[in-house]
Amino acid sequence: MEYGKIWRMSIDFKNELNEQQLEVVLKGDGPTLVLAGAGSGKTRTIIYRVAYLLEQGVDPSSILLVTFTNKAAKEMKERLEHLLGTPPGSLWAGTFHSIANRLLRQYGGLLGYDQNYTILDQDDSKSVIKICIKELGIKSTQRRFPSPKILQSIISYARNAALSIPETLETRFQNFTDLESDIVGVATLYRQKKLDANSMDFDDLLLKFHDLLAEHGDVEDRLSSKFKYILVDEYQDTNALQANIVTRLAKIHRNILVVGDDAQSIYSFRAANIQNILRFPSLFENAATYRLEVNYRSTPEILQLANESIMNNTDQFEKTLRPDCGHGSKPTLAASSSPREEASYIVDKMMALLDGDTAPQDIAVLFRAAYHSQALEFEMMRRGIAYEYRGGMRFFERAHIKDALAFIRLLENQKDESAWMRILSMCIGVGPATAIKIIGAVKGLTHEEMFSDDILSSMSKRAGEGWKQARDMLQKVFSKDGLSAQLRAVVTTSYMDYLEHEYTNPSDRLQDLEQLSLFAEQYEADRGQFLEDVTLSDEFGAIMSSNQAYRAPQVVLSTIHQAKGLEWKVVFVVSLTNGAFPIRKAMESEEDIQEERRLFYVAVTRAKKHLHLTYPMTGLGENYTGLSPSMFLDELPGGLIETLGVRSRHTPPSTVFAPTFDDAEQGGFHTDESHSYL
Repeated sequence: MEYGKIWRMSIDFKNELNEQQLEVVLKGDGPTLVLAGAGSGKTRTIIYRVAYLLEQGVDPSSILLVTFTNKAAKEMKERLEHLLGTPPGSLWAGTFHSIANRLLRQYGGLLGYDQNYTILDQDDSKSVIKICIKELGIKSTQRRFPSPKILQSIISYARNAALSIPETLETRFQNFTDLESDIVGVATLYRQKKLDANSMDFDDLLLKFHDLLAEHGDVEDRLSSKFKYILVDEYQDTNALQANIVTRLAKIHRNILVVGDDAQSIYSFRAANIQNILRFPSLFENAATYRLEVNYRSTPEILQLANESIMNNTDQFEKTLRPDCGHGSKPTLAASSSPREEASYIVDKMMALLDGDTAPQDIAVLFRAAYHSQALEFEMMRRGIAYEYRGGMRFFERAHIKDALAFIRLLENQKDESAWMRILSMCIGVGPATAIKIIGAVKGLTHEEMFSDDILSSMSKRAGEGWKQARDMLQKVFSKDGLSAQLRAVVTTSYMDYLEHEYTNPSDRLQDLEQLSLFAEQYEADRGQFLEDVTLSDEFGAIMSSNQAYRAPQVVLSTIHQAKGLEWKVVFVVSLTNGAFPIRKAMESEEDIQEERRLFYVAVTRAKKHLHLTYPMTGLGENYTGLSPSMFLDELPGGLIETLGVRSRHTPPSTVFAPTFDDAEQGGFHTDESHSYL
């Protein structure tokens, strides 16, 4: 429906919105910051604001609505159409990238691009980077050089954070600083190749659109004049480029309304900058600030915990979530003797809920890092509970886990060709053909024969070099006594170099491998059973993915980052120990701690009715150091949580641990020292 046509709407805005939402809808002209707390109806507010503008006769083609995902853009357009009773005409609505692409198709010629430029996806981008490495003569087969995927991450982060390659290496990829010259060369050639091929990657869409506005003032003025009203969702997640783009587009009319929650800014690793939302009032003179604080999701007990926790952040806008529903049960806190006991406790609770009136899809288990799910996944598999994993692959399906297991598979069965291929693929300069030659020469030999120098005489020079690398790794692993020691030895080999140069998150993968080693301690005397159980866990995952019976609603296991924007009736937040949540590397920086606390806030505000917090008191190993409860628990005042004692199946009843809150010490969380470690 176009401008000039009468919008037949009879929306009762006062009846449809609460007072805070209504104020935004009616008064959102000029620079406007809307601080939308969790579950406060921000999407509803944005949609009604657009509907109000249309009702006031605003040309839909002069309204720009920007979101972060295609899913969010589609949902907003569908809800707006339902509200209006008709499609919203020529309204501009979409992601930053889709809006940029649409305008670059029109104006890209000013930057040297034809209108029919190609957009490279992630795989296309990596392919071009591979060509750049080859053309520059970088001998990646003679030393560890960042994989195309790593290079892609370095280049992408630098551009989105508005940093140079050297600055990016110094701040986020320090292990590659000695390769700065080559990496800069790859980035430079990569940029030129895209221009020569009339192509852009995803980052280019934003960067080139920003360049268009910055370098061509007439285009900036034309577009800024065109868009009379700009609305931006999830503004706390914008990076430097995105914030600059919308600021430029709002230059003339200054009707820019940004909606977000600084308390839910959790994507700094993607170059999102919380300062964009914190500095908005100072960037735009006379900016109005509104707060949406009525929460339609969670019980008062859950919201009180969330409010008390986030109050400990200093770099934020103050806001207090207020409930719209009646009282419920207090959040619970359960300490367990180990991750296995923690998993057992959670699954016990889960099964009781499922036996009652709770549906599987109403239950979620949230964790800070993927490796925190390992014990829980195994326990759910053991008890036959189907689950949907979000935020990555299931634990035993992850590439680096399979890498480490390949060494154990060869210890168990030296004829395992797939394990041989996996290990040899980690060696510099070894392709499939060379790997097959090596396998033919060593398969079936004893360890003594295999590790002797005599075997090298039967190999070509290339195969011999590859075998030396593999042999060194195998010797280190095979020389250890005990399954867990053998697994730990994997990361003392050149596999560590492989891990750092192939993956963007080597530290997280190291944590996974340590968890695998700890898990293996219970199988020290039975390597075959260990491999059988691990393999069957993969089989269980395959069954759940393919069997129709498991396509029914399932319990959700998710990282907190993947859970943002979602909600469940029952939420478990697990592994709440210092070093796990908050993660250890964040504990050295107040800025990082504040983001970790925002993650905790996001996690607890996913719960609608029931919130269960858990943590293990020790790691998986028998001699593992005791763990301390998360600082986020210690910060909470007394009376907010119902603390539970969890009996260890491996300890006598007298050692049951029951965490307490000491009101005399301002409610800080502490343990009874006589039962500190089970």
